[in-house]
Amino acid sequence: MDNFQIETAQNISIQQNVAGIGDRILGFIVDGVIIVGYMIFAGLVLAGTNLDKGGEWMYYLILGLPPFLYYLLWETFWDGRTPGKAALKTRVVKLDGTRPRFSNYLIRWLLRFVDISLTSGGVAVVTILLNGKGQRLGDLAASTTVISEKRNIGLSHTLAVDIPENYQPKYPQVTVLSDMDIQTIKNLYLQARRTGQHHVILSLSKKVSDLMDVKFEEKPMVFVQRVINDYNYYTQR
Repeated sequence: MDNFQIETAQNISIQQNVAGIGDRILGFIVDGVIIVGYMIFAGLVLAGTNLDKGGEWMYYLILGLPPFLYYLLWETFWDGRTPGKAALKTRVVKLDGTRPRFSNYLIRWLLRFVDISLTSGGVAVVTILLNGKGQRLGDLAASTTVISEKRNIGLSHTLAVDIPENYQPKYPQVTVLSDMDIQTIKNLYLQARRTGQHHVILSLSKKVSDLMDVKFEEKPMVFVQRVINDYNYYTQR
């Protein structure tokens, strides 16, 4: 699944890690198992009551309402997650990286009956694969998507970065920083970019510029990335 970038009002580009179709299907299966498990358990409990004699409405209310509202309630009150999404480390967010409002969750929940229920998930799968931003019809209408919060262990989680041969550094002042400083800066930067914490990137860029005693004209995110690259350029020579 392709990732995509968004530009915030603070002129910070945020990379969204779109959840793969496999993770979304597995999350759906986990949620489905939980729903079926609840219905079986509730059915067994209610079987020993007298609700079937004049209280059928209560029987169907207890048995049917929680599964019916399952996705809407979980996503609304658990920051865009259901147990299935949490197990696969995925979450619903708005396209601008902010937390959805109840209206956003409501719209994607209502269209869930078209995306998934009436078409056995066929419309949702096709729309997600063609869209490129991990959106089914409900997400398109609600301006939301589902992102992955899994950490990809690799070069990005070490001190080193890949520097092109013709790279031209801009801030020789980075040499006043230590390996530990750069690793801390890089970790904070990557975490803030991944979770859309704009204020962290802004604060980090100001702190780094103070430590290096420089003024920068780039966007805060570009400046911090440049500092990391420049440090690697000077220390790898």
